[in-house]
Amino acid sequence: MSDDIFRLAPHDIRRQEFGRAMRGFERREVEAFLQRVAEQMDHLLRDRQQQEERLLVAQDQLKAFRERERALSEALVAAQQLRDATRDQAQRDAEGVLREAHAEAERILERARQEERLVRERTEALSRQLGSAAAGAKALLQRQLAELDGLQAYARGTAPPVEQG
Repeated sequence: MSDDIFRLAPHDIRRQEFGRAMRGFERREVEAFLQRVAEQMDHLLRDRQQQEERLLVAQDQLKAFRERERALSEALVAAQQLRDATRDQAQRDAEGVLREAHAEAERILERARQEERLVRERTEALSRQLGSAAAGAKALLQRQLAELDGLQAYARGTAPPVEQG
């Protein structure tokens, strides 16, 4: 896909005007179709923006979780120093806290990774849908323009009529 597809905005579709030709397409139908394409594109762009916002939130959460993990690692060092001071009892307490902290950190990180993965998959799917919709709309418009060109040439008597299929 070319970058031109992604530069097309809904307002470009709504404003698109076509020349008039004898035996051309029904203008209301073309305008209605362009309106539906523009609305779908608006919808896809809003969905993509929402998914990007969710991705940013997930990334911020992941950053916070990593900071928590770092803080937990620092707490581990403090727990080891405490263990040296109160060898037997403090050692058992610190090990229990450490296991729970790592388990919780792993659960939190795994949830964040899953959320990020889901957001990325949804964003990629929406991007593919947007590309597909834009490519389909472009191909349809190109076919329609080619048919209009053929009809204009026929009307001028310079080309045989285009067969529609």
